[in-house]
Amino acid sequence: MTLLLETVNQGRLVEGHWPWPRAVVDAPIWRTLAQGLAAGETMLLSLWGDIGSVHMALLDETSAGIVVVTLDCPDGRFPSVGALHAPAVRLERGIRDLFGLQPDGATDTRPWLDHGRWGLDHPPLEGEGRRAARGWGEARDASGTVTPTRPASPADLPPPGGGTGEAVPYVFLPAEGENLHQIPVGPVHAGIIEPGHFRFTASGETVVRLEQRLGYVHKGIDALMAGANLEQAARLAGRTSGDSTVAYALAFSRAVEAALGFEAPPRALWLRALMAELERIANHLGDIGAICNDASFVIMHAETGILREYVLRTAYACFGHRLMMDCVVPGGVEAELDNQGALGVRALIERLRARFPVLVELYDNTASLQDRTVSTGIVKAELARLYGAGGPIGRASGRAFDARRILGYGPYDRLCFEVPVLTEGDVNARVWIRIREIEQSLGLIEQILQTLPDGSLRAPVVELAGAQTREGMALAESFRGDVLAWIRLDGVNITRCHLRDPSWFQWPLLEAAIEGNIVADFPLCNKSFNCSYSGHDI
Repeated sequence: MTLLLETVNQGRLVEGHWPWPRAVVDAPIWRTLAQGLAAGETMLLSLWGDIGSVHMALLDETSAGIVVVTLDCPDGRFPSVGALHAPAVRLERGIRDLFGLQPDGATDTRPWLDHGRWGLDHPPLEGEGRRAARGWGEARDASGTVTPTRPASPADLPPPGGGTGEAVPYVFLPAEGENLHQIPVGPVHAGIIEPGHFRFTASGETVVRLEQRLGYVHKGIDALMAGANLEQAARLAGRTSGDSTVAYALAFSRAVEAALGFEAPPRALWLRALMAELERIANHLGDIGAICNDASFVIMHAETGILREYVLRTAYACFGHRLMMDCVVPGGVEAELDNQGALGVRALIERLRARFPVLVELYDNTASLQDRTVSTGIVKAELARLYGAGGPIGRASGRAFDARRILGYGPYDRLCFEVPVLTEGDVNARVWIRIREIEQSLGLIEQILQTLPDGSLRAPVVELAGAQTREGMALAESFRGDVLAWIRLDGVNITRCHLRDPSWFQWPLLEAAIEGNIVADFPLCNKSFNCSYSGHDI
């Protein structure tokens, strides 16, 4: 961290950025930091655009130190990080689509989020301008509160393809060899799932190359955040990826609290953790069942589905929403856990502790299932580290990063738990990481119920006197890995918000994991990753 700080300190430190420093640097320092990423000295947490500038968040894993650096781009260009560090490539492509900023020396200049149907070359981020360009308007009530209004109908949107009515053709990367054939899959799939296109190049049944095309569920959340008040912005953050609504709301709320210099009340911190662990258990149960289902072991899918349903019903009974959406807010939480709710959570834990070990034993002792999952879809440890992969994908390949432990945000700094890590990196290892994390989450919930403090649920969010601009950043551990939120406030209104899903660094690893496997094993590998389309496509 010392070397990283020394490099960053050569730039101009920005006041009012919490809890980690941000510095404006020049192009040579930017390149030096990119070289440090390529050398493995630091880890890329995120790379995002702004009006006339780019930002990069870096992590020193040995010290858990984080810095954010900014490079002004008066000519609309910046030195490519992706040219030196592959995990930045897709992020740079997204920056180019959203802001029109060009990464000099980029290895891939194809559009990413923009499918040629926005009607704009690079939509401006100003809330009013972007909304007007996309057919949005504004409504003001009697109190003066401004809320965005949706287009009346699809016909009110600008014509696709910049007015041509046609999408821009997308060129997939070539693969060389004899007797190769391509298999296009998606974006519309057989199940009720999010859209994404997968282009397989195969030799017989063996996958030689997989290339993804995403961006089909781009929602423009970055632009919609601009000008929103905290209540509106928190609702948007929680809808970035619905299965991680608690994690996103937590990261966003903690970023706001860091910017304004206060912390949620103790009871709210404990309730946030309870919600986060319920969310983790529900999703891990769903993933384990889906993986087994794609290996034709339907009984596990049914049994884990039943347990997941119990978790969701308990969440609804306790907090009024099956996914606990809009329960975590800046300053604390909106939902209380009463005595009846606490009894319901304890009953759920008792049920899971009784039934889940039986399912684990069933998984472990079914040879036909092990035959499909063991040694399938391996992610090498060096790739997991290169991409900073979090969650079960990273931990199944030896990377132990967990924001709850490494950054120690409350109340996890006062709770006892382990971060399970394996090194095999295959589908089976990713299943076992989820199994062990469910067990750890059960223990965490028991600790939370035993030590849940009394007190208020929410601290008032007060605009700091004389503070024109405040910035904050936070990470929260979702069931997929670390979610990042970075915000800039003008008073208590959002002027800029960047949200980064762990899937940005996991989708590329799926391409690597399937190479050399057969096409029929792709659904199995894909389910063992369960990357978010919505969280990625922002």
